[in-house]
Amino acid sequence: MTEKFVLDIAWNAIMLTMKVAAPALLATLVVGLLVSIFQAATQINEQNLVFIPKVLAMTATVVVCGPWILRLLITFTIDIFHQIPQITR
Repeated sequence: MTEKFVLDIAWNAIMLTMKVAAPALLATLVVGLLVSIFQAATQINEQNLVFIPKVLAMTATVVVCGPWILRLLITFTIDIFHQIPQITR
């Protein structure tokens, strides 16, 4: 096992983490921005008004993107298992 091999696995894991987290984070960011604009326009400063839509948006995004996320995770795991014989060399 070489340093390049380990760094490639680590890099792929970091990229996978960003791909998995991106949809939920982007949905939360957009909803938070829209709610903040709404609060600024109406001068309503209620914390629950921000929290609840963000949770609902993140949940909806994970439900919609769940199969894609699962496919990415399965592919990564299978690739790691296929690389196990190379580790002992």
